[in-house]
Amino acid sequence: MTEAKEANSFLVDSARLSEKALERKHELENNPASRKSPLAYFPEMEQLDSTVEAEVLAEMEAYDYNRYTAIDVRRALDHTTCSQEDFKALLSPAAAPFLEEMARRARQETSRHFGNTVYLFTPLYIANYCENYCVYCGFNCYNDIQRLQLDEQQIEHEMQVIAESGMEEILILTGESKVKSSIEYIGKACQLARKYFRNVGLEIYPVNTEDYRYLHECGADYVTVFQETYDLEQYEKLHLLGHKRVFPYRFAAQERALRGGMRGVGFSALLGLADFRKDALATALHVWHLQRRYPWAEFSLSCPRLRPIVNNDKITPQGVGERELCQVLCAYRIFLPYVGITVSSRESAAFRNGIAKICATKISAGVSTGIGDHEEKYEGHQEGTHGDEQFEIADNRSIDTMYADMSSEGLQPVLNDYVYV
Repeated sequence: MTEAKEANSFLVDSARLSEKALERKHELENNPASRKSPLAYFPEMEQLDSTVEAEVLAEMEAYDYNRYTAIDVRRALDHTTCSQEDFKALLSPAAAPFLEEMARRARQETSRHFGNTVYLFTPLYIANYCENYCVYCGFNCYNDIQRLQLDEQQIEHEMQVIAESGMEEILILTGESKVKSSIEYIGKACQLARKYFRNVGLEIYPVNTEDYRYLHECGADYVTVFQETYDLEQYEKLHLLGHKRVFPYRFAAQERALRGGMRGVGFSALLGLADFRKDALATALHVWHLQRRYPWAEFSLSCPRLRPIVNNDKITPQGVGERELCQVLCAYRIFLPYVGITVSSRESAAFRNGIAKICATKISAGVSTGIGDHEEKYEGHQEGTHGDEQFEIADNRSIDTMYADMSSEGLQPVLNDYVYV
């Protein structure tokens, strides 16, 4: 049985996992030999002739952040342009006492390149079926949750409700199941979104260049892919089944998206899965290298931390407090002054209000990570009409409240910054 068929056979709606599924889950968790190599491509996966992965991973593996001192950090902050070596110093523990100064420098860079604007968008999850077993994700194929795939009418209704709030950008998300969320299904969602929104983003499973080209033709403007962690050893332990297990294919997703015509791409590690300093370094260098190969494209960074999921409220980030997160975000801004930085609803309202004044340029509002429930936020669901969420959010402010809060902080909320001619 292929891995995709195996995973699909374990997809559940509301029934408990079968005894066979539980046995397979136990085998994957306890017997590494039962898992596919994380470097082995599936036959249908496109392989790029690119050196970016090797360059990024070599820098990450060689990074010894404990060797940096206060002198290195001081030198980095005194430089007008932040080099890779400066960036490494700013990510190191030695930079912690300099956090306020880093924040001031980050704010100056943000003001210089983005003014006082903060861009608002909202995500729309249209399906939560998944063929992967990622141990930290609420959508994983072994998690006993309420599953749902919205049909075209339901997708359009959700979009109408969001558009009526005034929102002009939407991010369409699915679980990683090609059976329940085919390219054609996602493409139709993009076509519907183009009727209501100026900008359409995608956060879906990685696909080949021609599939990205098709989705772009359907209306998608940009693609975001979380590498989750750049630590291959840890990646192998966390992604036990499915196409997501193939580390290099996921790594090259943004490059395939750009080759497929997408205007922009987003990057992130999920901080707390592995050594967050090394993951932050790799994420930024991933962007840095691709900027030089695709200078016309728009690039953005996210900096999410782990959040509790359905059936497991003990999932928490490893050693990444708010001060550490702030340090990473400030270092990103100083190193990559032209790159957008998105801060998601995984973080508290207080943190997002503060970081928006320092370095964030994009913030989600009116968020739900469940399927089909923007309206109640909507009003009263009936049994079976919604799907469980991917993770718990920390900031559930509405679009109107977010807009008012950003304005009260002296920021200029923006709903659209792109005009087609």
